[in-house]
Amino acid sequence: DDNEGKTLVSSSSMAKGFKEQMKTGGNLKAAALVGAMIGEQAAAKGIKEIYCDRNGFHYSGRVKALADAVREKGIKF
Repeated sequence: DDNEGKTLVSSSSMAKGFKEQMKTGGNLKAAALVGAMIGEQAAAKGIKEIYCDRNGFHYSGRVKALADAVREKGIKF
């Protein structure tokens, strides 16, 4: 929430649930899993739309896999 200066949801390949499903990160499958985890957290909090600052990263590869997985959870990305 930019107005409050708070992060509402987050996930990474270091998250507890991630390690239970995958051994390593840094690939398309890992990015998709992180995206799914973010989508699930957002949906659980009633968030319907999120914004992601790509910080200059191209919208392809892992960034695209993450975004697609978030969208599959019903969140507008």
